[in-house]
Amino acid sequence: MTRRKKSRSLADKVTIRTGRRKDYRQWRQENPGEVASSQRFSQKKSQQRKLQAARRLERQQAAPNIAIHKDNNETPSGGQD
Repeated sequence: MTRRKKSRSLADKVTIRTGRRKDYRQWRQENPGEVASSQRFSQKKSQQRKLQAARRLERQQAAPNIAIHKDNNETPSGGQD
């Protein structure tokens, strides 16, 4: 027997499938409660996203400013005259 490829999809976790994508899609529409993520998982991920956003904002504020365009009044040396 050949080994099955590991997959993270919910489709593999459904036992009533016949192996067809169409059947899984139909089952998913008929049973929306079994497909949705758990409330605990959703809250955990939401909390992680908020924490990640806060850390990112903190990093951006702590970073030094880089003067890429120092002054707009200066004309470039290789420009058209």
